[in-house]
Parts: sequence; structure tokens; C-alpha cells
Amino acid sequence: MVKLKTGSEYVDSVRKLDKEVYMFGERIRKPVDFLFLKPTLNSIALTYELAHESKYADLMIATSHLTGEKINRFTHISQNTDDLVKKVKMLRLLGQKTGSCFQRCVGMDALITMSSVTYELDQKYKSDYHKRFTEFLEHVQRNDLMCAGSMTDVKGDRGLRPSQQADPDLYLHVVEKGNDGIIVRGAKAHQSGSVFSHELIVMPTVTMREDDKDYAVSFAIPGDTKGIIYIVGRQTNDTRKLEGGEIDVGNAKYSVAGHEALVIFDDVFVPWNRVFMCGECDFTAMLIERFASYHRQNYGGCKTGVGDVLIGATATVAEYNGVEGASHIRDKITEMIHLNETMYSCGLACSYEGYKLPSGTYFVNPLLANIVKHNVTRFPFEMARLAMDIAGGIVGTMPSEKDFKHPKLGKYIDKYLKGKADVPTEHRMRIVRLIENMALGTGLLEDLHGAGSPQTQRIMMSRLTDLEAKKKLAKILAGIEKPR
Repeated sequence: MVKLKTGSEYVDSVRKLDKEVYMFGERIRKPVDFLFLKPTLNSIALTYELAHESKYADLMIATSHLTGEKINRFTHISQNTDDLVKKVKMLRLLGQKTGSCFQRCVGMDALITMSSVTYELDQKYKSDYHKRFTEFLEHVQRNDLMCAGSMTDVKGDRGLRPSQQADPDLYLHVVEKGNDGIIVRGAKAHQSGSVFSHELIVMPTVTMREDDKDYAVSFAIPGDTKGIIYIVGRQTNDTRKLEGGEIDVGNAKYSVAGHEALVIFDDVFVPWNRVFMCGECDFTAMLIERFASYHRQNYGGCKTGVGDVLIGATATVAEYNGVEGASHIRDKITEMIHLNETMYSCGLACSYEGYKLPSGTYFVNPLLANIVKHNVTRFPFEMARLAMDIAGGIVGTMPSEKDFKHPKLGKYIDKYLKGKADVPTEHRMRIVRLIENMALGTGLLEDLHGAGSPQTQRIMMSRLTDLEAKKKLAKILAGIEKPR
């Protein structure tokens, strides 16, 4: 029987995890109470909380194809194009509600990907990977768990393959096989939401050859398994979150970016019933392409939800500055809307053009999914530029919250940083800090490199396009060839 967790029940569940987490050179004994990580925890908790609000149920809740029970959509395997579309719409909703990354997408896409890849692995090799995965999926759905997808290896020398590295651990790999399971060693970088995930789903990061078969491994493991170490990465203005204030953080409850961690696997034991690939190099390309396509689809949802917040903040600061009626301001905000809705349109398009795989899982149109993400490597940067243009230089020069609340200095800041007379100075400061955090923070770096950097999408767009068919169309119309 599935019981959908509330936000507080989710927090309580991760509080019980005994993870080895570090930041700033110190071990974080209680990650759920650590101020730097608190906004991330709030964002994830909202993905649970909204599932209990009836007006969002259609987006946040799905019906399990395994049990027929109601489950959180973040644990669902897409069964039709409607599921794919609702996925994008759900992510836009959450982006609007948090103005942030809510950290569950990578794990969701890992589940969807492995549901089809394990099925096709079994068809070729007569293995039982799909049975193992299905049992794991039922466990995730039944307990309403958060999963973190772990794909990105640290890679070392990018000019060498995994098996050619001077240090073999620069790609995660199997170091020992036994009757009960395998032992793995390596590290996964840039891991979104990993500290607050119940489970880690590990996947290979590049296409493997026969010499790399020890690196062709996929499995799921509880996040507090012995030997797993989390080192949380720094972010722009990260110490502001440790000051206990609100204004200078910009988005105090949810922040604007989540947390990312370097996750170390120091000889971690994985039982065989949690292993979903082990040495099948010929399926690594399929796994990576499918995962990347699902994850790139997402950006048409979450990034447009965040974009809605940035557009709203920009329109608000224009109003507070008294320039909302200027034609060039209206034109710039219109351009932001155009860019944002273009990303959303691509996210919907790749979903509506999805199709059924042999396992029954529905897959997005991979070409259009890559178009989604490629737009996201460009459009949010232009939106950020326009937001800063409209907000003004104060985005980079505004005094601190402590100065504003200082018994001597506060009155001067309140007097001289006021815009429109009927708008409190604090309101103007708050919206400026939100724009600063969104336009200059870590979120834009994630727009560029999350789900693969721009060149990876260009490679896939070239590979997935039938250029010869397009040439034939032109030749027919030019009278060079006859139609068939």
C-alpha cells in the first residue's frame, strides 16, 4: 500500500539517514539543519507537499503501471505521451513555486531510462536485470522515495578512455565481483540533490568499449551505504545562506540553485539484486542517449518556471523604479517572454512526439529534446542580461541586509535607496537581491552544463538529423531528381 509522503514526512525520513557529508572542511552531522542546505531541502519537500493539494493532483500524481496505485509522478514511468507532457508541466509548476532547482529530476529520469534499457538488455542476454529493476522500482514507489541519478564521472584526462586513464578510479568501475554482489570504486561529480536522496542510481557516463567493460555498470544503492562520502560544492555567495538573514539570500526559502556534491564511492558493496548492468558495453550508448534525452526534455519545464519568476521580478523592479511604462522596458520584457515560451514550446513538442519503446515505456523525440536543452544554454543568459539591464547597477552594488538593519546606517539606506515613494525600500531591496541571485548565481552555470554542455547537444542534433532526406526534398523541387 502506497502512502504518499507529506513534505514534513519526507524531511523526517532523510533526517534518519546516516550520511557522511562534508562542506568547508568540516563534517556536517545534521545536513537537514545545515543553513546552506536548508533551501534545497525546502525545494525537495515541496515536490512532496504539492502532491497533497487537489488542484495540482493531475500533474503531481500518476497511476503506477506496476500496482495501479496512486504515486508521486517523480517515481512514475511514462506510459503515454500524456505522461511525458504532464512531466514538463509539473516541472514548470515547481519552477514557478520555488524559483529554483528542486533536485528530483535526475533520479526520475534515471528510473525512466533504466525501465526500458534493462528490458532490452534481458531480451538480448536472457539476464534478469529488468526483474531486479522492477523490484527496486516497486520499493521506490511503495515508500515514496527520492532518488538521485548519478551519471557524471570526474573523467580525468578527457582525451583518454576510462580504461586508459593513469588512475583507473577516475571513472567509477567494478573492482571485485563475488557471489553476493560487486564492489565499486570511483566518484560522481556535480550530483544534484544527492545529500537528501534516499537512493542513488548509478549509470555510466560515456559509451564503453570492450576494454572498458568494468566501467559499464549501473546499480541502485541506499544513500547512506558505508563507503559513500559527500563533499558539497561551493556556490556564488554561498556564505550568505549561513548568515541567518533573508534579504541578501535573494530567495531565502528555496534559494535559486540547489546543492551539488562530489560523491565518493570508496569500495562500496552493491548486492546483485541492485545491479542493473554489469559489463554490457554495447548498451551504454542506448542508456546514455535515452537518459540525456529525458533529462534535456525537462529543461523546457523547470527552466521556464524559473524564467516566469525572473520575468515577474524584472517587471516588478521596473515598477518599483518607476519605468514600467517606458516602451523599451516593455519591449525587453516581451523579449524575455518570447525566449521563455520558446523553451517551453520545445519541451512540449518533444513530449507530444514521444513514442513507445519495446518495454512499454514512452520515449521523447530525442532530436527535439536536444533542441530544448540547446536553447536553454543560450536563452536564460539573455534573459538574465535583460533583467540586470532593467534593474540597474544596484544589482551589483547594494549594501548588505546588516547595513540596512544597522541602528545608524539603516535610516540612510532607507532614504537613499527608495524608488517610487509608495514602495517600501525593503521591497525594492528584496526584489533586487532576487534578481541578483537569479542572474548572477550558480543557476546559469547549470543551464549551460546540466544534462550536458552545448557541444553534446550539437553532436546529437547532427547525428539525429537525416540530412540526405532534406537534400532529396530540395533536389526534387529543383527538378534535379524525380519524386518516388
